Amino acid sequence: MKTYGLLLLPSHNRVYAKTAPALARAELLVLDAAVLGGRLADVTTTVIGGVPYLTFRTEGLSARETDLLANLSSLYALFEIEDADAPGREPLLRPVALSRLDRFASDLLTIQKYPGKTNEDFTKLLLNVTALSCATPERLLSGELRVLDPLCGRGTTLNQAVMYGLDAAGVERDAKSFDAYGTFLRQWLKNSRLKHRAETTTVRRDRRALGRRLHVELGETKELYKRGRAIDVTMINADTTAAGDFFRPATFDLVVTDAPYGVQHGAAARAERTRSPLPLLRDALPVWARLLRPGGAVGIAWNTLVARREELAGLLAELGFEVMDEEPYRGFLHRVDQAIVRDLVVARLPAPR
Repeated sequence: MKTYGLLLLPSHNRVYAKTAPALARAELLVLDAAVLGGRLADVTTTVIGGVPYLTFRTEGLSARETDLLANLSSLYALFEIEDADAPGREPLLRPVALSRLDRFASDLLTIQKYPGKTNEDFTKLLLNVTALSCATPERLLSGELRVLDPLCGRGTTLNQAVMYGLDAAGVERDAKSFDAYGTFLRQWLKNSRLKHRAETTTVRRDRRALGRRLHVELGETKELYKRGRAIDVTMINADTTAAGDFFRPATFDLVVTDAPYGVQHGAAARAERTRSPLPLLRDALPVWARLLRPGGAVGIAWNTLVARREELAGLLAELGFEVMDEEPYRGFLHRVDQAIVRDLVVARLPAPR
């Protein structure tokens, strides 16, 4: 058995940094169960030279398994640890070369600053865990998964999907957020000198305006763009319950979203407003479920102070989802601030037998 250690990514968010080891452990255990066959043993936090590492033991790692580990949201570096159990000897750390999925510079994720922005490390974690929970998690490496964030705000999830080279779409009711994302993405593409095409149009049906659509095609390189291998990004300015008016059924592999936290919100069709996301999700989840392919997964982050986990899981189960409730999925609860204790729930839409 070999021993490995994950050096965790430093976080500028002091509160998130405190919970990072526990979140990293839960994410690693989900990856282990999904694609490593449950081969990891003794997953724990170990202090080496005064620095905490997330350590585990296994019978070595293949190149494919290392590629999967490389994209853990909190991973800064991976080491093979020699003499980990030798008494009286300091462990030796041998760096393991990593090949990450990241296609672009990190400023795609970090340059946007605004109140209420979801921590980009957590956004990556949420996308990772949801992708690992679908029927074909290995497609994350091949870039074949298509992502929908039906409450996308200013596009943090969309940007993370683009970073991975995945096609992504979002729905956002707030016009200012829609405009802000379009302005940011166009400017970022221009500054990055990436070949792209971007347009904003009004979607109409029966002479009635349904909403606005931002559609962007961008290439990782000019050569790939010319060969038609572009990354597709779409954002819709409309209510999330109308998402089915803009996308065909069964066209997404992942639905990943961070539900609003404790602010009064609701679907446009509802007259009442509430601090709980449950009425909104009750209206929206049937729409989102129709947009998922069989075997696809949904991952939802929410504030546990305004809705219980069992309530969200119940809504998903009523729609025929298989709620992932094993031990690793119970390890993501963490405090964001005094008014927000965040958790995530993940469920898979069964594939036909």
